[in-house]
Amino acid sequence: MIRKPLLERLLYRVERRSDGCWQWTGATDGHGYGRISLGRRGDGHAKAHRVAYEFYVGPIPDGLTIDHLCRNPSCVNPDHLEPVTHRENVLRGTGFPARNAQKTHCKNGHPFDADNTLIREVPGRLPHRQCRTCITISQRAKYYRRKLRTKAAS
Repeated sequence: MIRKPLLERLLYRVERRSDGCWQWTGATDGHGYGRISLGRRGDGHAKAHRVAYEFYVGPIPDGLTIDHLCRNPSCVNPDHLEPVTHRENVLRGTGFPARNAQKTHCKNGHPFDADNTLIREVPGRLPHRQCRTCITISQRAKYYRRKLRTKAAS
């Protein structure tokens, strides 16, 4: 059996919508991203939006990932795709890290500014911010609780 070229198989599974998205109608992964076979059995699969980007725009630069500007993971329109760092892609999204990055104050109302913000770096994860005022309040409360326990014990 002769396989059709990759671009022809890609376009066969695309439905062009009125909002400009090229909706992938083929198989998807668990997150809604299109999957396309790279050829014969055993050659593996690729994400359809990455294949479309490389066909129409060019190679994806090393260290960058593809961001869907339309926020539709099944879209393969190269005009809706942009190579960005993983961090930029995450922060542009609507997930937990993106929502936290947009906050200007901690949950107790203290500002996240240069003087009041502690950045905690954990290997393999995005850095997260902590409020210095809240840390100080928590440590003082812990100190006084210990002091009261010691007094009560004696």
